[in-house]
Amino acid sequence: MTYIYRIFARNKKMSTTSKYPQGPLLSKINSPDDLRKLKKNQLEQISSELRQYIIDIVSEKGGHFGASLGVVELTIALHYVFNTPVDQLVWDVGHQAYGHKILTGRKEKFPTNRIYKGLSGFPKRSESVYDTFGVGHSSTSISAALGMAMASKSNGEDKKQHIAVIGDGSMTAGIAFEALNHAGVENSNLLIILNDNCMSIDPAVGALKEYLTDISTSKTYNKAKNKLWKILGKISKFGPNAQTVAKKVEGVIKSTLLGESNYFESLNFRYFGPIDGHDAKHLVNVLNDLKDIPGPKILHCLTVKGKGYSPAEQGDSTKWHAPGLFNKNTGDFIVGKKKKIPPKYQDVFGETIIELAKENEQIVGVTPAMLSGSSLNKMMAEMPERTFDVGIAEQHAVTFSAGMATQGKVPFCNIYSSFMQRAYDQLIHDVALQNLNVVFCLDRGGLVGADGATHHGAYDIAFFRCIPNMIVSAPMNEKELRNLMYTAQLPNQGPFSIRYPRGNGVMLDWKTPFKKIEIGTGKMIKDGEEIAILSFGHPGNFVVKAQEQFNKEGLNIAHYDLRFAKPLDEKLLHSIFQKFTKIITIEDGCLQGGFGSSILEFMANNNYQVQVKMLGIPDTFIHHGTQDELYNDCHFDVKAIVNSVHTILEKNLVSQVG
Repeated sequence: MTYIYRIFARNKKMSTTSKYPQGPLLSKINSPDDLRKLKKNQLEQISSELRQYIIDIVSEKGGHFGASLGVVELTIALHYVFNTPVDQLVWDVGHQAYGHKILTGRKEKFPTNRIYKGLSGFPKRSESVYDTFGVGHSSTSISAALGMAMASKSNGEDKKQHIAVIGDGSMTAGIAFEALNHAGVENSNLLIILNDNCMSIDPAVGALKEYLTDISTSKTYNKAKNKLWKILGKISKFGPNAQTVAKKVEGVIKSTLLGESNYFESLNFRYFGPIDGHDAKHLVNVLNDLKDIPGPKILHCLTVKGKGYSPAEQGDSTKWHAPGLFNKNTGDFIVGKKKKIPPKYQDVFGETIIELAKENEQIVGVTPAMLSGSSLNKMMAEMPERTFDVGIAEQHAVTFSAGMATQGKVPFCNIYSSFMQRAYDQLIHDVALQNLNVVFCLDRGGLVGADGATHHGAYDIAFFRCIPNMIVSAPMNEKELRNLMYTAQLPNQGPFSIRYPRGNGVMLDWKTPFKKIEIGTGKMIKDGEEIAILSFGHPGNFVVKAQEQFNKEGLNIAHYDLRFAKPLDEKLLHSIFQKFTKIITIEDGCLQGGFGSSILEFMANNNYQVQVKMLGIPDTFIHHGTQDELYNDCHFDVKAIVNSVHTILEKNLVSQVG
């Protein structure tokens, strides 16, 4: 199979400063200033070299792939035309910012991308002056860029440019619509680049997607649009009145072809496009023209995810969003030796909801653009009429679920823990206040690994626990997840949250019969003496592993799985506090206000005098690395549990001797 850019294999002058060769042009570029020294006719070659460098590294190191390949030419054109970092370039989400990182002084460090203590996988202000705004959650770019533009205007920096690059999937979120609505009434140097590839992680959905498709596929519009660019190019040579004339010509043609209600123009944006997002020279010409047009503008660019790499272009775009390791020559995914391992929690959810939905016809599935990430795509394939992907719109997903619940449906609303933060008002006002039976399945609860601080699900235990009517639960294993899901869909349960981590569970034979769990009941995993460890969710398995060391040492340590942070099993807790004077709590969530805090509250409310040590995520933002590396950093892995027990016992021994 022949792939792109054989120039690398033929060129003997390529850089060999690292394991990953750089093309002759890329090897000389350490900043956008170096890029701007190139001639326009060299932009195609530098695009090829940059794309190949991304392929070489991501194939061996992993990361977000398709999106970054899709904007290579656009990235080059933006840095070529605009005076970054003085001009402010804001990327939405950041999945597509790999080329940006490489061109802005991080080329040699790029192999450390998403690796522990290496480069962040997303733009990060503390990492580079070129990263103007930290992003990880989608749809924030327009708001941020508009804020920058208005601040610059206030500071008298009238020539400063502000560019937001946003995908068609990200454009579906409420915050993007809000920002467009505001930007349309502000006279600011704001340019929005709509990167339209009909995808977010899964295919884009909704009326806006259909509207953009209509524009991009209209032969009549595109033919006239090409003529329009030529006309405007000629008019621009005719002096100070050219702008007025051009606008009139442009307005007549657009209103004729698109009707009177062009969406973006109705919000007072100057709309340009659609244009080929993979023609670097044409992009440069267009951007140079737009740079001199005042007021808010939007440039509609058509791109292809995975552009330039055949398997990604022609394959499943969802799989090639973040494919893991793959053979760059064949496009085959690299997987380890096939051995029977426990399933991912998300797959347990995906298969279990189908089982439950077959028994309960009122169950529906809802997710904000996370069909494959949550494994709700399994239900979509089998029960499409009962599965709803609402696009990148977490607030809408929650209130939409609430609306369905008022009509007797039992929505399982699956949202990543960190994305749930975006719908907090809806959670309180539209679900909990009305005591509606919406089941929130919070995937990626806890530390998620390489995506880092923007994606860690650190806070859901704390922010769910403080809401009246809310049940807050976490399974220790796959069997418990199934039983919690079964329990949550029983009549009159009210708002119910079930959080579980990214990655695999611990059970091979997990498809056990459903069993109701009494709300607010925990269970004893192992009885013991001196110290009791209280766990919440998956970290209970770390305690089970630590027990192997305790057994070797002859230590008899008790372990209880509470299962519910709200309501607490007070009967069980009374028995624990009456027996033990030393307690350790462990959770994969923030210590402030989390599960451990609930135990301290119980202790204070009941006047117990007990020594409690809490293990969990400390009061700081945790960066990226593998989950095991981060558990170790936060001191709640197996080693930390063992050390905590030893420390408590040693202190106790010293006090007794004293």
